[in-house]
Amino acid sequence: MSDQSVYERIGGREAVDAVVDDFYDRVLTDPQLVGYFEDTPMAELRAHQVQFISSVAGGPVEYDGGDMREAHAHLDIDEPDFDAVARYLEAALRENGVSEEDTATIMDEVAALKAPVLNR
Repeated sequence: MSDQSVYERIGGREAVDAVVDDFYDRVLTDPQLVGYFEDTPMAELRAHQVQFISSVAGGPVEYDGGDMREAHAHLDIDEPDFDAVARYLEAALRENGVSEEDTATIMDEVAALKAPVLNR
């Protein structure tokens, strides 16, 4: 195993930007999910997602997006929608060349957010 962080192994900021762009391309074309993003400043949301992925991947960034429960409470997200978003992120990671091991590391962090995002 390398001493590099996941962030470094996947290609740093450029790779994370590509994953986030791919991820939102998928999410925003899904009729089941697009309603959650109406009236959302997407540039700001994309920046938060880049920061989040960079942070959980061990990059030189600390996520300051706030409390997940508070940030998502007004959306009333249900479990199938959370799961769909997670699947799109996993697909974007894989499509952009992130290894199975590094994808699993990032997705473990996402899974840990399920309860707070669903306001449980």
